[in-house]
Formats: sequence, C-alpha cells, structure tokens
Amino acid sequence: MAEDIENKNGLYDFTVNDVSGQKTSLGQFRGKVSLVVNTASECGFTSQYAGLQLLYEEFQSKGFEVLAFPSNDFGHQEPGSDEEIKKFCEMKYKTTFPVFSKEVVKGENRQPVYSFLTTQSAAEFHGDPGWNFVKFLINKKGQVIGRYSSMTSPKSDRLRRDIEKALAE
Repeated sequence: MAEDIENKNGLYDFTVNDVSGQKTSLGQFRGKVSLVVNTASECGFTSQYAGLQLLYEEFQSKGFEVLAFPSNDFGHQEPGSDEEIKKFCEMKYKTTFPVFSKEVVKGENRQPVYSFLTTQSAAEFHGDPGWNFVKFLINKKGQVIGRYSSMTSPKSDRLRRDIEKALAE
C-alpha cells in the first residue's frame, strides 16, 4: 500500500482508490487546478460540501477539480463505509466531483497523497491537517500553492481569487 512519495514530482503522479474501489490515476487531472479536501460526513463543517459543489460547478469548465478524501481521523466524524460515504455525498449534497476511498490523512500511517501534501510541499504548507475540511490548492503541475483551514469557507473571496489566479497561469 505504501507508495514511494520520494519519487513523485506532484500530486498528479499518484494513484488512489476512488470511493467505489476503482484504482484512479490522479494523472488524469494534470493540467488542471485542484482543491484537495479531507472530508467527513458528521462534522460541523460538513455543510461545506455544498459550497465545494458550487465551486466545482462554477470553475470545472475552466479546468478546475475538487478532490475529496474522506477521513475518520478527527473526532471519528466519518464512521461510514466507502459505499455509505458515496451515497451520503450524492444524495444529501448532490456532489459530482471525485470522492476517494476513506483513508488516514494524519500521522505516521497517513496515505501517500497526504504525506506528499504535508511533507513534500513548500515548508509553509507542511504539517498534518488539524481538522476536517482543510483545503490544499494544487496548480496545474501538481504542486501545492495554497493551504486553507477548516474555517475557510468554499465561498471565501480569498480562496476564489486564488483559484482564479491559478487557472489563469
């Protein structure tokens, strides 16, 4: 399971399982701007799914993706199976952006994508997420160019400006 992160040049070099259990190359998003978010279905921030879906709908045609990585790491707020998570996202929030298999996003056993995001990015972006719905903005080359706390709403002017700037580059 442990994927070698040392030989990865960016997020788009990874392969992960989607919420349906299918191996998915993140390389399909190369050349796009992505917002990677660790999500949970029973969190006070869960309503951010709606804002993430709106961002996705607004910017997808311009080359933007939202990539959701469910995790049960914070307050055990994602207890469901991948199948339950998929159903929850699609039924309650009508999400159409990619949702991946539930995995660990913090600590020694974190999934390789989160090891890359939190240790192989610029020093200012290092460190495990402190809670659910931490957002990492990824440029077209797969590099982290922004990190936003759980408190940063998907409707945030700053986040929107950063997405627009990255899309224009």
